[in-house]
Amino acid sequence: MSIMKLTATTAAIALTTTAAFARDNVQVAGSSTVLPYASIVAEVFGENFDFPTPVIESGGSSAGLKRFCEGVGENTIDIANASRAIRPAEVEACAAAGVTDIIEVRIGYDGIVFASDINGNAFEFTPEDWYKALAAEHFIDGELVSNTLTNWNEVNPDFPDQPIQAFIPGTKHGTREVFEEKVILAGCEEGGFLQAMLDAGVDEDTAEGTCMAIRTDGRSVDIDGDYTETLARIDADNNGIGVFGLSFYENNTNKLQVATMNGVVPTTESIAAGDYPVSRPLYFYIKAAHIGVIPGLKEFAEFFVSDEIAGPDGPLAEYGLVSDPELADVQETVADEVVMGSGT
Repeated sequence: MSIMKLTATTAAIALTTTAAFARDNVQVAGSSTVLPYASIVAEVFGENFDFPTPVIESGGSSAGLKRFCEGVGENTIDIANASRAIRPAEVEACAAAGVTDIIEVRIGYDGIVFASDINGNAFEFTPEDWYKALAAEHFIDGELVSNTLTNWNEVNPDFPDQPIQAFIPGTKHGTREVFEEKVILAGCEEGGFLQAMLDAGVDEDTAEGTCMAIRTDGRSVDIDGDYTETLARIDADNNGIGVFGLSFYENNTNKLQVATMNGVVPTTESIAAGDYPVSRPLYFYIKAAHIGVIPGLKEFAEFFVSDEIAGPDGPLAEYGLVSDPELADVQETVADEVVMGSGT
């Protein structure tokens, strides 16, 4: 047994001796993208196991990981859902609060899609289109110029004369980070704006930060809630274009139409093939010290990544999850309680 696993075992023993077992259900919080998947699993788990149905809350990846890192004990959550990998600073915050043993579980892949009212105009986007539309400033002729574009046909003459109105995930959502890096920053690079700044002597970190700074004049609106709020905004303004997870779009095709990105339609097949450019892995993180203390925690985690649930023919795939091709390795990680940094 590794030192990391011994540490986790010791922490679990300590928790067992101090806990009064005021709760007997698994508690989960975090990503709104992972929320529907976790909710499906929790419901089926509660129906088929002799454990209470886990409590699943949303709030965003960052908010969930912040709660996860508050400490060890039954007054803290057991699992954090995330649509991005945990950051080194979050691992450090966890460790400072006594959460030293974390199991990282990748459940599969999802795509970030751009969808609008089903009766509205259709779009075929590139990352550069989104950079031009939403960047706070553009680097033109050696200087930064405020973005004053108001209509999509100003961004691209092939687009309709439609006001730019974007509804994007707020900064506490993991989807926002992926959107900034894989769409806005990528568009800044594709259009030559990033290289122009570098050629002008701007350091790389500053240049990238400038690329990803989003305009605040109302053309782009941060959505701090989940995707249902984004959908409501589009219902109220049919010029709006929202950023969604693929699974949410696929479950609302009666209201939304999806845009292509670099000529590729987002589907589970195009994501699995690596063709769709804006996809990301989805995760949940387990507090190893709670295993054996919070009833059903490990059982729930193992059930979540089982072939019948997270495999290509399972209910999560039916909802839009792209099954992890290395699912067997993920299952082994959970079964063996392999913590991050253990080297095993």
